[in-house]
Amino acid sequence: MTRLSDLAERIDRLVLRHEELARTNALLTQQVQALQAERDSLKSRLAAARTRVEALLDRLPTDPASPGGDAA
Repeated sequence: MTRLSDLAERIDRLVLRHEELARTNALLTQQVQALQAERDSLKSRLAAARTRVEALLDRLPTDPASPGGDAA
């Protein structure tokens, strides 16, 4: 009878551990999704900022007298 109760106890512990791991996995999945959304938002903001900087650079005057654009 001891072997059977030991086995039942081990099964109970395994079930509890499985449930704990399932909850942890669900939390980690949520964190990954949140981080992916944040990454996508940051990439979008970076692209918009890059576009604005390029537009500002295009508006800068160029000095036709110096080929490198450096005024001496």
